[in-house]
Amino acid sequence: QPRLREFNPQNMADTAWAFATVGVLASGLFDAVADAARPRLGDFNAQGVANTAWAFATARVEVPRLFDAIAHAAQRRLDEFNEQDLVTVALALSFAEWEDPDVFAALGAASAAKVHTMSDEALSQLHLVALHFRSEWPNLSFPLSHCQTKLQSAHRRSTSKPSKAQRDVAEALDRIGWTHVVSHVTEEGLLLHMAQPEPKRAVEVCGPYRYLKKAMPEQYVENGRTRFRSRLLRRLGWDIVSVPFFEWDRIKETSKQDEYLEAKLSKWTKAP
Repeated sequence: QPRLREFNPQNMADTAWAFATVGVLASGLFDAVADAARPRLGDFNAQGVANTAWAFATARVEVPRLFDAIAHAAQRRLDEFNEQDLVTVALALSFAEWEDPDVFAALGAASAAKVHTMSDEALSQLHLVALHFRSEWPNLSFPLSHCQTKLQSAHRRSTSKPSKAQRDVAEALDRIGWTHVVSHVTEEGLLLHMAQPEPKRAVEVCGPYRYLKKAMPEQYVENGRTRFRSRLLRRLGWDIVSVPFFEWDRIKETSKQDEYLEAKLSKWTKAP
């Protein structure tokens, strides 16, 4: 941290991106990077701006002045951003709950011109941005509304097969009598691990990639993407129960697994 002011813009962007990617909870480091990066943001290239935005939003570091600078830089420099840079900034601002619809509209409009050359990953991420925009500002039109089917199809193709932990939890839910659909896809194209489509209840098995970790003492908190997903699902009317890996992995006995899930689901099963 003491040497951050010696870093060039690429060094700062790479440092933030690396810590966010491995899921390390390092608020002090991110605060220091924010202080060093904000006055020099004009020296960052487009990818550096995008990666910095993604890193801070994923790490859930609340630095409004940095995000404000990123949002303004993105709008001023749209012609410098390639398709992935545009999507990355828009997704990061969605994670961060940025409250200016004009920024999203500008990024969406710029993305519309490039949508036909985007990868499935970029289209999938853009689908999340579009869902966020519609949930936040239902009376406004997102520039990519005409591409909704294309975005949603890409998002569905990007989903992975159930993990062993998800299969184990599904088996345990069967044992305790909680009927469900495995790998349910909502009408908006979001995949839920185990769900009751009516009355919109779901169980999500949350692996390590959904958390930030603090080493001493061991502590896990949801990362920005996970918090964003939970918020979006709630706004779409879903009630979610999460099964964190660091709780589930410690339970080896079948009977204890069943007791754990019964306790988790008690808010739905207990009499009013």
